Amino acid sequence: MAFLCPMRRTSKGDITSLRLITAVKTPYLPDGRFDLEAYDYLINMQIEGGAEGVIVGGTTGEGHLMSWDEHIMLIGHTVNCFGTRIKVIGNTGSNSTGEAVHATEQGFAVGMHAALHINPYYGKTSTEGMIAHFKAVLPMGPTIIYNAPSRTGQDIPPLVIEVLSSHPNIAGVKECAGHERVKCYTDKGISVWSGNDDECHDSRWKYGATGVISVTSNLVPGLMHGLMHEGENATLNEKLLPLIKWLFCEPNPIPLDTALAQLGVARPVLRLPYKALPLEKRVEFVRIVDAIGREHFIGNREVRVLDDEDFVSICQ
Repeated sequence: MAFLCPMRRTSKGDITSLRLITAVKTPYLPDGRFDLEAYDYLINMQIEGGAEGVIVGGTTGEGHLMSWDEHIMLIGHTVNCFGTRIKVIGNTGSNSTGEAVHATEQGFAVGMHAALHINPYYGKTSTEGMIAHFKAVLPMGPTIIYNAPSRTGQDIPPLVIEVLSSHPNIAGVKECAGHERVKCYTDKGISVWSGNDDECHDSRWKYGATGVISVTSNLVPGLMHGLMHEGENATLNEKLLPLIKWLFCEPNPIPLDTALAQLGVARPVLRLPYKALPLEKRVEFVRIVDAIGREHFIGNREVRVLDDEDFVSICQ
């Protein structure tokens, strides 16, 4: 009897080799469903621009506004359509350990290559509780731990990462606590991706970061690829900083949602509680695109200043 050979499971090394990972945006139709045609275009643009991985349903992808059915469906869709061309990292973290375990089981069942896990937020826990939370999800597959104290209200201290770093499924850390924290981990041989686009160049080339998990690469994947792959380049970094600053003038993903609509690659549809940036910021974005060069941005339509009435807010 002949048996089919199972596909090789993704290893931790397959993940730690990734330099540019895009936290990809989730676009919507006016009825609130995912706009999968626009989503597929965004993923294709990431592949063409040189991104090696995507975070599906992360903060930028608005996973916190999705049902778990939507979330797992989008991970499965991404794997099915693009999983041989780019690594698919599903955000299956939760402040509930049981929920995180269940979602991570489902994510790996539909084929994701790795999981992204944040520490429990709002209902914060102790250091020992954090360690136990992460240990509960680690057995399922390669995992990136995500430290974003400004969002969770609680820092993941280095002790937690150091305790967990011996687990064979720990791929590394997405770190938003700055260069010194990055260096703390790289000095110990722990892989770390910068979670701050404005710091990622120096984190990569001066502090030893593996790469970046980026918001900006949604718009200019080719330039961000160069920033992570082509050596120290202060000129390119300075060129990108006005765009990066603009992308974080309001909480992410509000500016990105606005930008993708202005570029004509996603419908101007936002799930509440997000609302588009005000008119003056939309005008500023057009100036930034002109300064960097429209050819570096995704899409092939002229960048436009949309009117307030062009944007649609949905409560899904």
